[in-house]
Amino acid sequence: MTQPTAIAEGAWLVCQRPRPNARVRLFCFPHSGVGASVYRRWQAALPDDVEVVAMQAPGREDRIREPALTRIPAIVDGVVPAIAARLDRPFALFGHSMGGVVASEVARVLCDRGRAPAHLVVSARRAPLVPPDEPLLHTMDDDALVGELGRRYGGIPAAVARDKDLLRWHLPCLRADLTALETHAPGKRAPMPCPITVFGGTEDALTPREHLEPWKDETSGAFRIRFFEGGHFYLEPRRADVLAHLSEILA
Repeated sequence: MTQPTAIAEGAWLVCQRPRPNARVRLFCFPHSGVGASVYRRWQAALPDDVEVVAMQAPGREDRIREPALTRIPAIVDGVVPAIAARLDRPFALFGHSMGGVVASEVARVLCDRGRAPAHLVVSARRAPLVPPDEPLLHTMDDDALVGELGRRYGGIPAAVARDKDLLRWHLPCLRADLTALETHAPGKRAPMPCPITVFGGTEDALTPREHLEPWKDETSGAFRIRFFEGGHFYLEPRRADVLAHLSEILA
């Protein structure tokens, strides 16, 4: 049997392995500076009745020639129509770091339209009403930005940092994402009806438990927190554990 090829949904969504008979669809939102391929290994590790669809925002991968967006509402306005066209079955949203912000804002729009997700999972991102306690990154010059990324997150990939041309290519997209993230201040809003689960890293100083617990105020439904061993980018080294827990949620 021929393996289905990857498809792009209106440029904004990428599904590496379409599963037409899937019981549930999982929409995934990447962290700052990366694209849909960060989730390329997920489909093979999740149950056969789950289809993974990842967001591909402008400025990365096959959309590299498009200018990256610098406001969260603009990103949400772009991706929601593509998602709305694929709500023919139960669905959940997952987002890591900046992706958690985008996922939660998409969830709000869909809830307002009467199409609430079955579950919202936010990973490694403080709740919307928790104020930032670090200097803003998007206003720093390139050298300061690279240094501060190293201090907070362990830096950008070594291969990128060593290659000045590659670094020049990577930084504008990353800076646009950081601008969108750090200028987003939605204020207090009514809770959403969908259940929320929050994932965190046990050694992630940027999003400790006290920054994650206020997510409970964003939902009128069930709320849980789950920690995985590691720092802010625990997601890849703990992928098997994360996907096992996601499978339980989606079941």
